[in-house]
Amino acid sequence: MTPEKFQMFENRLLKNYKHRLKQAKRLSLTCWRLYDHDLPEFPICIELYEEYIYIAEYNRRHALTDEEHEIWFTETKRIVSEMTGVPVDHMYVKLRKRMSHREGQYEKEAVTESKIITVQENGHKFLVNLTDYLDTGLFLDHRITRQMVAAEAKDKVFLNLFSYTSSFSIYAASAGAKEVSSVDLSKTYLGWSEDNFAINLLKNPTAYHFVHADVKQYLKTLPNNYYDLVVMDPPTFSNSKRMKDILDIQRDHVELINDVLKAMKPGGILYFSTNFTQFIIDLEKINSQQIKDITKATTPFDFEGRLKRWCYKIVKD
Repeated sequence: MTPEKFQMFENRLLKNYKHRLKQAKRLSLTCWRLYDHDLPEFPICIELYEEYIYIAEYNRRHALTDEEHEIWFTETKRIVSEMTGVPVDHMYVKLRKRMSHREGQYEKEAVTESKIITVQENGHKFLVNLTDYLDTGLFLDHRITRQMVAAEAKDKVFLNLFSYTSSFSIYAASAGAKEVSSVDLSKTYLGWSEDNFAINLLKNPTAYHFVHADVKQYLKTLPNNYYDLVVMDPPTFSNSKRMKDILDIQRDHVELINDVLKAMKPGGILYFSTNFTQFIIDLEKINSQQIKDITKATTPFDFEGRLKRWCYKIVKD
């Protein structure tokens, strides 16, 4: 790697850092994305979590030997540290393989020592794991969507499907939702969800429910006209052994959304999101005339031009 390439990286990082730090301070944010594969020679994603940095290296073919790669990465981290003031020993690195779904997030990796920290977003606390999984436990790209949910949640019956670590549920419960149900196939993430509720001092076993279930099957068991507000953020594809059926979001989204709508009260709101970049929503087959693409409206400042997901607001007629 030539000095010129490193200089290009440093210049891009400085540009991003000055602009995004200003935005983050204005919004009182301490967790935000600094860089995401902006330059082909630097296929990494850099996120700040308060006084720590998480770096995900995308698995790309390169002509570097192991020794050259180590030199490249050492210099890359030095530049990041110099720019941000975060010491290298406060950086945690993961290799992010090319995947078409989020199933890999459920696989715990062998690490010598786990690094779990508590971070804050808009007054809410979240446990973030910088070492053990592919993802940290807090999807920064849905920061605005979480605020939209909070704005709608007071006195509502809220359902969070494919809830992961239940950040949407924290926002809803904190905003005064009457009932909050978080549904996921992973017991690990449901336990993590309960810990997130505990650190936010949200304790109400009659109102807050953590459901271990296959969402596709679970939707068939729900009562009609019950929920006011729903979030559904499924994986693109899943063939987990714990599921009765394969989930393919392009094929299955109409059935999933219509099953959710059946369980919602008239006027109820569903926020539906997918990370499948080639996703095409089937407007004709979904049982609602009120479907709005809010992808742009839910794109945070640190994801502009780099967001790889879709988001829709669907209202039950």
